[in-house]
Amino acid sequence: MTIKTVHYINQFFGQIGGEEKADVPPSVVEGAVGVGLQIEERFKGKIRIVKTIICGDNYAAENTETVSSLVLKELQEAGAGFFIAGPSFGAGRYGTACALFCREAVKKAKIPAICAMNPVSPGVDLAKRDLYIMETADSARDMKNALEKIVSLGTKLIDGSPIGLPSEEGYIPRGIRINVREEKRGSRRAVDMLLKKLKGEPFTTELPMPFFDHVPPAPAIKNLKAAVIAIGTEGGIVPRGNPDRIEAHNASKWKSYTISGIDSLAKGEYEVAHGGYDPVHANEDPNRVLPLDAARACQKESEFASLYDSYPVTVGNVTAVRSAEKYGREMGEMLKRDGVSGIVLTST
Repeated sequence: MTIKTVHYINQFFGQIGGEEKADVPPSVVEGAVGVGLQIEERFKGKIRIVKTIICGDNYAAENTETVSSLVLKELQEAGAGFFIAGPSFGAGRYGTACALFCREAVKKAKIPAICAMNPVSPGVDLAKRDLYIMETADSARDMKNALEKIVSLGTKLIDGSPIGLPSEEGYIPRGIRINVREEKRGSRRAVDMLLKKLKGEPFTTELPMPFFDHVPPAPAIKNLKAAVIAIGTEGGIVPRGNPDRIEAHNASKWKSYTISGIDSLAKGEYEVAHGGYDPVHANEDPNRVLPLDAARACQKESEFASLYDSYPVTVGNVTAVRSAEKYGREMGEMLKRDGVSGIVLTST
């Protein structure tokens, strides 16, 4: 039996355009489009994508309820028994939309749904407890692996087959504990792991712990009244049009833009290049991310000597740790060279 399926993709994978088309409202196309053709083929007749919903990332982020209602309407009208979104890899807005719309399909339409993205996507924490999110790398270079995972687990969801552990199926851990039977009791397994660790032999822990880098705090500014202070952000606040094309995620660069003679970042003159959060409020008032207005107020009240006349900016969304370290080092060298005492670096 072939299962009628609806597929959701953004403007890029829908072959409408890139970031310049991120504001396009949703459209519904009969049949599979773009990556949907590959998905349908890999299911080998198990599903048929009867409708593809294509929507711009900005529009979806700013009109979540509207697009959610459309998704549910199309699922009902198509008589769909399965919903697929993405894959969205490391994209922020796209990943959020995929996760939310899949959750709606599971909870309201009562049909299985699946999406695929990188664990750092904000969509993961929004919906991982409600559905299966297949783990991918941060870019479409991982497309083949992503599609194989979607088809493998998607087939089980359609058939109602038992779903294995995240390590077996390739989905992101959902934070849900289940009981399983093991040949050895827990104490014996713990001792076995300890002995392997003492011998330097490989073993797999049953309770992986998060790892956090230890970053030493910067020294305090001894005389703030005499200090030159800079502001900067990884929140992607750039001049209108994003002149240096800082990427929405996995940024390959950082840039510096002048704020000399400017007391506040005006709406329409600056915009969000970051792809990992809803840009509506920041586009309305860019000072929410890069607090130039507050910095100028502090400067006028002589809280510090002067404000550095430009601000460094990049996008921290899915940016590699090594890249982030490099950008921070380069920013620091520039600021130190220009006599800056400290920086207020905002994150999102």
